[in-house]
Amino acid sequence: MTTRRPDPSPTDAASPAAAVDQTASPAEQPPSPANFPVIGIGASAGGLAAFEAFFSGMPADADTGMAFVLVQHLAPDHKSLLGELVRRYTRMQVFEVEDGMVVQPNCTYIIPPNRDMAFINGRLQLLEPSAPRGQRLPVDFFFRSLAQDQRERAIGIVLSGTGSDGTLGARAIKGEAGMVMAQKPESTEFDGMPRSTIAAGVVDYVLPPAEMPAQLIAYAIHAYGKLPRLLAPSAPQAENAMQKIFVLLRAQTGHDFSQYKPSTIERRIARRMAVHQIDAIDSYVKYLQQTPVEVQALFRDLLIGVTSFFRDPEAFQALKDQGLPKLLVGKPPGSVIRVWSAGCSTGEEAYSIAILLQELVEALGQNCTAQIFATDIDSLAVASARAGLFPLSIAADITPERLARFFAPEADNKGYRIHKHIRDMLVFSEQDLIKDPPFSKLDLISCRNLLIYLNVELQQRLIPLFHYALNPGGLLLLGNSESVGDFGELFTVLDRSAKLYQRQEGFQSAQRLALARFTPLLPTPGTKSQPADTRPGSPAKRPLRALVEQALLQQVVPAAALVSGQGDVLYLHGHTGLFLEPSPGEAGINNILKMAREGLKPALTNGLRQAVISQQAVRSLNLRVKTNGHFSGVNLGIVPVLNPAAPAPAALLYLVAFDEVPAPDAAAPDAAAPDAAAPDARIAALQRELRAKDEYLQTSREELEGANEELKSSNEEMQSVNEEMQSTNEELETSKEELQSVAEELSTGNAELQSKVLDLSRVNNDMNNLLAGTGIATVFVDQQLRLLRFTPAASQVINLILSDIGRPIGHIVSNLAGYDSLAADIRGVLDSLVTKESAVQTLDGLWFLLRILPYRTLDNVIEGAVITFVEISALRRTQDELREANQQLLRMAVVVRDANDAVTLIDLSGRILAWNPAATRIYGWTEAEALQLNNADRVPLAQRQGIATRLRELMQARILAPYQDQRLAKDGRQIDVWITATALVNEQGEVYAVATTERLAASPGATQADRP
Repeated sequence: MTTRRPDPSPTDAASPAAAVDQTASPAEQPPSPANFPVIGIGASAGGLAAFEAFFSGMPADADTGMAFVLVQHLAPDHKSLLGELVRRYTRMQVFEVEDGMVVQPNCTYIIPPNRDMAFINGRLQLLEPSAPRGQRLPVDFFFRSLAQDQRERAIGIVLSGTGSDGTLGARAIKGEAGMVMAQKPESTEFDGMPRSTIAAGVVDYVLPPAEMPAQLIAYAIHAYGKLPRLLAPSAPQAENAMQKIFVLLRAQTGHDFSQYKPSTIERRIARRMAVHQIDAIDSYVKYLQQTPVEVQALFRDLLIGVTSFFRDPEAFQALKDQGLPKLLVGKPPGSVIRVWSAGCSTGEEAYSIAILLQELVEALGQNCTAQIFATDIDSLAVASARAGLFPLSIAADITPERLARFFAPEADNKGYRIHKHIRDMLVFSEQDLIKDPPFSKLDLISCRNLLIYLNVELQQRLIPLFHYALNPGGLLLLGNSESVGDFGELFTVLDRSAKLYQRQEGFQSAQRLALARFTPLLPTPGTKSQPADTRPGSPAKRPLRALVEQALLQQVVPAAALVSGQGDVLYLHGHTGLFLEPSPGEAGINNILKMAREGLKPALTNGLRQAVISQQAVRSLNLRVKTNGHFSGVNLGIVPVLNPAAPAPAALLYLVAFDEVPAPDAAAPDAAAPDAAAPDARIAALQRELRAKDEYLQTSREELEGANEELKSSNEEMQSVNEEMQSTNEELETSKEELQSVAEELSTGNAELQSKVLDLSRVNNDMNNLLAGTGIATVFVDQQLRLLRFTPAASQVINLILSDIGRPIGHIVSNLAGYDSLAADIRGVLDSLVTKESAVQTLDGLWFLLRILPYRTLDNVIEGAVITFVEISALRRTQDELREANQQLLRMAVVVRDANDAVTLIDLSGRILAWNPAATRIYGWTEAEALQLNNADRVPLAQRQGIATRLRELMQARILAPYQDQRLAKDGRQIDVWITATALVNEQGEVYAVATTERLAASPGATQADRP
């Protein structure tokens, strides 16, 4: 037992030396029992501020009794300052982790740079990162090891950061009944990591960092204090409360958890009680009744599935090397490999099997397809799996080659999406493995780490169910801690460590098949075989009278009966009423032994039996038969008779003859007189009667023993038939379940098809609206130039109606003027695969740009052509107007160039924009020199003040009357000119330039008429 050291003061904890100045370093201390929670805290960008806020919220005057391990994305070549920062805000000891360091309560441990860290047996182990920089996921790595080691005592907290690191690790912690917190996204600098964890549905608390410590301490008090003792199996109150919880779960979710392992259920319930800080389980039952949302939350906690891509690589390697090749051997081309992934959770395992099958089919070069049914009772998990979108952290479980081949990164770089050809191999559906019918005719069933949560009774129900659902030779893949149990005769072990089994035909299933085959051939209980001659209309019945009459002639008896070996009466001759009477009950074939009157039955029974055994005639004399209150004497004879018309053994019949004689006591009139010989004769008669009785009793005893044997045999036969009927009933139930399974598959496939039809209809509607919304006339034709589709705008160019679909494009009248080679141009494009463009005009004067291009599919196959007509009427008008304007400008340019007056163009700042040849002749500046001048440079200094005045007048009047002014020449001369100024106005009505015409003024001797 280790001795707990006194806690340092806040001042000592803030000093790095205080953490080092200890009697022994943490790595040298022996491991302490894992009786305290270990909290892993992961962060990335923005984590420093989150750590500061978290430790600032810790109590300053009390210990938490917990250990905190901080995992942050750190630069591999820079020393971390996180330890210095944390020491300022906590009274706990803070250490940078060394390899093998023992974790102690009330201490904080910080991951060093460029290391991955794991938790095992109370120690922190450091490892060299295996992933390249930028793809490392240290938070997931540590959280997973923490969950495996600490189980329900593991707690994970995800703080600010980019990416999705921590999501898979948080799911592992939740799968072991641990607790997960995430920083409230609004309080983060970067919300990628918290949002990814929250979206995974594994977070118990979403809080700002400053509020986390108080909630964490409250949770620890309830989760690791007295609550587990309240759920002890010996407490009847707790057991009743558990049953009530099962009732509430079944009522709201439809799923029964009463046959799950109690330890698993109790841990999950205890965790939910700790989340809400409820001490008594009865109080939690009331909380569930009042809060339906909590029932759903408990249901989600019970369904937390820890899964990942290629989890347990050894098992998947065994499946790839030993299992799947057995399935593919002998598969005909085009066959389908059917797989069922039961309890698929979010789909990682099902997609892993699909990837293995795809790789193996391609490697073996077989033309087989895979159909994988992935099922789970968690609708949210099934919806997530169906989307096929996974966080970036899956890169830690998948090789770079597979990641590049089977996944595509999302545009926002927030995850990877499975490729469509892999997604199409899977059908996801919601299914309860316990109560819903299974799939059938499967080649592989993967049910990993599900049976461990079920009790033994459920496991014993599911293993035979898997055996039934598999094809002969099919494979069963279980989890590391699972096995087929007592059903070893149903499966052969392929790989014991990987828990890979192959279906075999056990004795029970073979026996059931054999019984099912022979069931129609077994006799119905209680029936007996009857000879052919006893059936109505049988050919053997017609000669019976002749046989009797022939026998009577030989025996000369007045009354007789023809019977079978069992005594069944076949024919009666003469008056037999003195000796036989019908037995009570339903009429039918009567038995002579039952019909015999009193005194006749013992001798008749013994005689018939002896005749059957010896096949000799048997006679019994002087029998006393009671008839109507008196006794009659009779001699009985039984003779075997052969019927050659009937097959053996029905050919052996027996004639029973009755010869009436006087009774011995009435033979003489003096019978009552005393006679010395009478006592002896009486004694002899009694002795004979006694012997007859003894023989009858012996015969009866033998018959009884025989009847008992027959009854025993019949009983065994009945049991056999009963077993056969039960087997047949099971087969019928199996057939019913199979039909239900097929119906379920069809329903699932139908739902998938309906979803695809809806998607296709939506895409089709979008395309129709897109084509109609563009306003571009578009026509689609196939390789034979038959019309496939057209947009409404196309009917303006070509006379098209809906009934034209399927007609050749050449048979349809167009509205194009002077263009009749449309079909020939389309054929030319299909032959050369070169796009053709030309301008065409309709009969009403509209112009269109005709473009013909090949129609290519996604597989780059040419399946026709696309013809588009883009209206360019406005463009043509603009081109015509521009052409006309250019011609006018050219004419004006000629006029300006040939004019004798100087023509200039000046902007509002005075810069010269245009200069004609006449201006060069008058002023001496070339055009290039003039364009570098300002108009003020050509005005004498004395007159420059009037430029602004003239401009204001021009702005108002737009055209100024000619006025005389002076301008400077290149050589400095002042030249008198007459100037006409005109303002140039843009589309907005604003003056942007001034055009001037400058003509030389007349000499002083000129007349007024010479002036302009």
